[in-house]
Amino acid sequence: MNSNSDNARQILNEARQLMQSGQFSDASKLATSILKDNSDHQDALYFVAVCSRYERNFETAKNSLKKLKTVAPEYGRAYQEEGHLSLALGKSAEALKSFKQAVKLNPALTASWKSIIQLSVTLLHTNDRDNAREQLKRIENLPRELLAVTNHLYEGRILKAEEIARKFLRINPRNVEGMRLLADIGTRLGSNEDAEFLLESALEIDPENIQVRMDYVQVLRKRQKFALAVKQAEILLAKNPNNPTFQSLYAIECMQAGNYKTALEFFDKILLKFPTDPITLTSKGHTLKTLGLTDEAIVSYQSALESDPLHGDAWYAFANLKTYKFSEKELQTLLDIQKSDELSFMSRVYIAFTLGKAFEDRQDYQNAFLNYELGNTLKSKQTLYTTARMQKEFSAQIKHCTSELFAKHSESGHSAPDPIFIVGLPRAGSTLIEQILASHSQVDGTLELPNIISLAHRLRRREFHSDPERYPRILHELSPDDLRSFGKEYLETTKIHRSGAPFFTDKMPNNFRHLGLIHLILPNAKIIDARRDAMDCCWSCYKQLFAEGQEFTYRLEDIAEYYKAYGGLMEHWNAVLPKDRILRVDHEDLLDNLEEKVRQILDYCGLQFEQTCIEFYKTNRAVRTASSEQVRRPLNRSGQGLWRKFEGNLSRLKLALGSKFYEDV
Repeated sequence: MNSNSDNARQILNEARQLMQSGQFSDASKLATSILKDNSDHQDALYFVAVCSRYERNFETAKNSLKKLKTVAPEYGRAYQEEGHLSLALGKSAEALKSFKQAVKLNPALTASWKSIIQLSVTLLHTNDRDNAREQLKRIENLPRELLAVTNHLYEGRILKAEEIARKFLRINPRNVEGMRLLADIGTRLGSNEDAEFLLESALEIDPENIQVRMDYVQVLRKRQKFALAVKQAEILLAKNPNNPTFQSLYAIECMQAGNYKTALEFFDKILLKFPTDPITLTSKGHTLKTLGLTDEAIVSYQSALESDPLHGDAWYAFANLKTYKFSEKELQTLLDIQKSDELSFMSRVYIAFTLGKAFEDRQDYQNAFLNYELGNTLKSKQTLYTTARMQKEFSAQIKHCTSELFAKHSESGHSAPDPIFIVGLPRAGSTLIEQILASHSQVDGTLELPNIISLAHRLRRREFHSDPERYPRILHELSPDDLRSFGKEYLETTKIHRSGAPFFTDKMPNNFRHLGLIHLILPNAKIIDARRDAMDCCWSCYKQLFAEGQEFTYRLEDIAEYYKAYGGLMEHWNAVLPKDRILRVDHEDLLDNLEEKVRQILDYCGLQFEQTCIEFYKTNRAVRTASSEQVRRPLNRSGQGLWRKFEGNLSRLKLALGSKFYEDV
């Protein structure tokens, strides 16, 4: 495989030299030879398109670009070349649209910026011209190293971009744009803690840098530091209260922080100026959905699609309601949209998952699976997740979190019993358990709180790659005072999400990785382990498009391995922590005998029985997870055994799970 890759690279270098000397026919033949063995080769498709345009073979150029945009939907140069092709065909308006999409995907494409300036003058698009001039000036003033970083970053060569950026910053440690770009690289590689540190440092150097502060807000949101993100968004809003970009950012951060009233007020302010803006209409719909105002959310989503039928986020919002049924007309519209060359990468993902839901509702399980598979295949291109890395992390917890460690600290930590941690895989029923508990008068239902994961990152520090076992090994080095202090800090920093009840839930599912840390700092907190049938759970994960944080869900084999590893780690916690420290709740048991299991959960938490917990679906509270609409209905078995409808396509999942979790293997 490497040999084939090296050979293709050599052929393309020869083709590039031929192109530069004007020998487009010969260059095109070389690139085409690569496509015979690999019809999806991105660079070969691009070379054929460019050469064909110069040879005025416009149909071949058009077909190559169509294929290229399917293979690499976020490749900015494809749209830049499309712009050049449109110009060659005398289609100025289409060319402008393509060049604008090109710089949206890769802002370092100077040729596109220059073309936008020229076309904006011709077409009298004053705003486009002024913005392009400003952006071109910024790009041309970048050090050549940072221009290269930008190109590599937006063309998917992230590790190369990181290498150049780090080398540049060693020589120019206070270059704010270099720090911003390295932070961007960090977020793409999943190092949000590093990105936060870089952006915070950059703001200390240049507090007036708007782009850095906007990036900082985004990273804080990714790290679920919602209160701090709101404060940073407020700083931007104070600079220009009427700026719709700042208003939108502030509204989104308010929504994330749970201030839905303010979020809706600001979305409505924006819509007074831009009543058909699809992004704002969709965001408003998400807020309304979270509040349980489903009918109003649907109206907002519909308005978004009336404005932009290709806005995939709004289409998927309908599917994600779980209760919405697509009409035949809507299904045909979705199928037509899926064929569009103009779909953005994420819209293509959204449409695939939406069609999966639409076909599933029609009991067309083959087409449903094909679309779920397409959506997951596309989304997997954005992740660097590997099962091997996950297994190493879990093994480190088993290796270092021993019975001896917990015996040593049996009297340590903060004594407060307030938190109720609910852990589990996604789609395993944790939202239902949270809703049951949040329906109790003595319990505040909060969010998937990031505090424990943030503490784990701090303990790991910035040495994950050089010393991946620093955390949890460092737990052996912490003193009783450290552990008590961390427990106190957790209680104080989560107050913002509470409403005054004696107890509160923390439903961050990935906290299961850190139950050793949780026990050490909060030995009296409750821990509930939410479980669900392996095939039901794994299949439900695969057909659910998660916003972020669940990167194992894009491949069936990865899901199976994660499910097994979860079970193994939970076995370890049950073996090394005090007896009955963790309550396991199987979703199937709740379905079989709801009241009995609710009483068991409440008894474990030290709570008196309340009928409201049985009637959890009547509880009026904001729910953000994918199960938000399901927990607003009485308990039912509609999701049990659904995987069997897709059984013919799930042999890989069954095989990966093995006989312990699937009896027919």
